[in-house]
Amino acid sequence: MSFHLRRKDREITDPALMRKILKTANSVTIALCMNNEPYLVSLSHGYDEEHNRIYFHCALEGKKIEYMKANNKVWGQAVIDYHVKGECEYTYTCVHFSGKVTLIEDIEEKLAALKCMIRQLSANPEEKISKLKTERLQKTGIGRIDIDFMTGKKTQT
Repeated sequence: MSFHLRRKDREITDPALMRKILKTANSVTIALCMNNEPYLVSLSHGYDEEHNRIYFHCALEGKKIEYMKANNKVWGQAVIDYHVKGECEYTYTCVHFSGKVTLIEDIEEKLAALKCMIRQLSANPEEKISKLKTERLQKTGIGRIDIDFMTGKKTQT
């Protein structure tokens, strides 16, 4: 089944702009599904432009993990909200993406993922990065979404 954006004047087709939105958004929301039951979860994240993937921090157990293990296919969105403009026009920019989620085991990749997230989300990233302790990473949950599709939409700001 194929769909198209009804308002072509709002479509974002530039991959560089979509990557910028993923790098700028404060969070992403992903949809997971298990046994025909959907589940949405919002995540703080870091976007790795070079590999077109999203990293996120998570617990090592719980509902989100069970859903990911049952079905690693995800759909997500990043939204930059510009709020209401004028009387009632809501303005925003968003990117929707699909991909596969993986829980990372490799310590070096976990470290790179945390650095990516800290650099995107922190006002003083290098100070926080200097405090990371690799010996604690074994018990740290890190997920990775390898993006295989992106589409975007913007309203006029």
